[in-house]
Amino acid sequence: MRQHEGKEVGAAVAEVIAPSEYREHFHREFRFAPYYSAGREWLDYEPAYRYGYERFQDCGGRRFEDIEAELARDWSGHRASSRLHWSEAREAVRDGWHHIERSLPHALDRPPRRAPRSAP
Repeated sequence: MRQHEGKEVGAAVAEVIAPSEYREHFHREFRFAPYYSAGREWLDYEPAYRYGYERFQDCGGRRFEDIEAELARDWSGHRASSRLHWSEAREAVRDGWHHIERSLPHALDRPPRRAPRSAP
């Protein structure tokens, strides 16, 4: 996947998967995820999924593995009321990240479009 400007990626993500659809998907599925811990609630996982969605848009389509250290470092500022420490939230963030990648079939592999030049 090519690296692009965050604004371009954000627009592509919003066109393919709306934040509300993304949220609803994970709200339905989080308890079935292999990383789900019994006793944890949606309020624990929702900030991790939201963090993955927002940071994917901001990071220009970079691979999760390439910015994982940055994501880990910044998690405490985005976790809201989640009881998940990064070691627990990591897989939910990663799952959300990969869900977006799968929803963008080759959209980010193309070179950015240039605006047509106006005639002088």
